[in-house]
Amino acid sequence: MKKLLMAMATLAFLMTAGCSSQPSTPAPAEKPQPKVADLETGRYAFQKLYIAARGWQRDAQPFRLESQVTADAKGKDGKSAIWRASFGSPATRGAKPYVWSGTDAPDAPSRGISPGNEDTYSPTNSSTQVFDIGFLKIDSDKAFEVAQKHGGDKVLEKTADTPVLYVLDWNHAGNALVWHVIFGNSRDDAKLIVDVDGTTGEFIRTEK
Repeated sequence: MKKLLMAMATLAFLMTAGCSSQPSTPAPAEKPQPKVADLETGRYAFQKLYIAARGWQRDAQPFRLESQVTADAKGKDGKSAIWRASFGSPATRGAKPYVWSGTDAPDAPSRGISPGNEDTYSPTNSSTQVFDIGFLKIDSDKAFEVAQKHGGDKVLEKTADTPVLYVLDWNHAGNALVWHVIFGNSRDDAKLIVDVDGTTGEFIRTEK
């Protein structure tokens, strides 16, 4: 009788323990942390874009390089998370842009290099005149430093969140490669635009 009672007590204990124990749940998976944006100078990005363009046409030459402001990069210190270069092929009369992106921002293209749509190109158009890459000796960070000394520092001191854009192209009238350092969202509403020689790094003029 005692053995029966002990067996019943043991069974009751095991049933109670089984009911009270909770099934183990796996630990929640950690959410992947967003990657930090890669901010690069124009010359660094241009070298990668130039290689891609030469894969498109062997005679491809650049006629414009420009940065783009994103949610995580406002263009300070001559660096940007997005650079776009446009190339022309005199032999095929074709033009094609390439974009380098180093950010996962929602307003940005995917990381890496992306080609754009091909368009027609006219070698006689002065606004899209190609230039020899040997003229590009001054990077965008140096252009920013020069622009700071010619009014840019005052703009950022007054409004620190002012975006800074960079456009590099060939100035047909001055026969020179020029960095246009634009303090503002675009040329049209810029607070200040400073032109810097892309070969010597010398200050050229203030556009506005």
